[in-house]
Amino acid sequence: MDVIKTQQIAARPMDKVIVHPLVLLSIVDNYNRVAKDTRKRVVGILLGTSFKGTVDVTNSYAVPFEEDEKDPSIWFLDHNYHEAMFSMFKRINAKEHVVGWYSTGPKLRENDLNIHALFDTYVPNPVLVIIDVQPKELGIPTKAYCTVEEVKENATQKSQKVFVHVPSEIAAHEVEEIGVEHLLRDVKDTTISTLATEVTGKLTALKGLDARLKEIRGYLDLVIDEKLPLNHEILYHLQDVFNLLPNLNVNELIKAFAVKTNDMMLVIYLSSLIRSVIALHNLINNKMLNKEHEKAEDSKPTVILEEDLEKCYRDKGEDTGILETISSCQFSFQQPSLYAEYTISLIAFKALHLSWMYSFQANEG
Repeated sequence: MDVIKTQQIAARPMDKVIVHPLVLLSIVDNYNRVAKDTRKRVVGILLGTSFKGTVDVTNSYAVPFEEDEKDPSIWFLDHNYHEAMFSMFKRINAKEHVVGWYSTGPKLRENDLNIHALFDTYVPNPVLVIIDVQPKELGIPTKAYCTVEEVKENATQKSQKVFVHVPSEIAAHEVEEIGVEHLLRDVKDTTISTLATEVTGKLTALKGLDARLKEIRGYLDLVIDEKLPLNHEILYHLQDVFNLLPNLNVNELIKAFAVKTNDMMLVIYLSSLIRSVIALHNLINNKMLNKEHEKAEDSKPTVILEEDLEKCYRDKGEDTGILETISSCQFSFQQPSLYAEYTISLIAFKALHLSWMYSFQANEG
């Protein structure tokens, strides 16, 4: 659904829509619980205040909503649920009232005018805020609309309501800012260093600035080509922005920038050298510890089990003496008591072996 141009419509009833972070978090949570990984959208109620053309959206809640994907004219919104929820919200904060409704669009749809007309019974000039829960472009993920009567060139034609775009922005109270910062602190990737996070933030801001400058340039090109009418208010704001820019052709300022940049690069270079030296030092320490561990393992005495004694005795032969067998096997023990214990075990094994041989020979005889 296209938005009608300004010159074709009557004056819009509001100038600006302010959306608070709590509203965005509630809408994203509602979408993840109801319509994640689907083509469905979620719909809810916006609560807040309206004063002198500025709509301040401070709270929201979801309402049951269904629509037919094949036939957009078929839809259902549980307004009874909305009335029950609003009565409970009003007990908590009487200052907040219904200012409009939201949708996760991500664009306007054919039946949005019919849904919007339902909220005319609750508020004179409701606002529609479309939230893009999966934004692919830089910028705020909100687009606000309101309805006005379209002015027809032919007086015999009946006027109808159409959507017009309303500027929107994100704002927060001090308490909300603290809460948002706390949440963002928990979702940060711990594997990324603070410097990398700051660089990423600066890069994102520069990309956003580049997109806005391209948008301004595109608008001015259209005005020059007379494809858009001249708007003195927009030109006034652009001139105000450019007046805030400093004069970079001053020699003192250029020298100060160069000195500041050189100082910062020197600090970064020294920090890199220190990190490299520390990493090399840790590597050398690990190598030394590994060598000491290997030497300790090599010098550690081995403990011979009874099976090893039996195998060694069999390899040396039956005619070899007990003490010769032990000395030829080159056993080493950590304590002398272990040497005596295994010697007794070997002697006992030899005695059992001889008795078994004698008993076998006697049976054959």
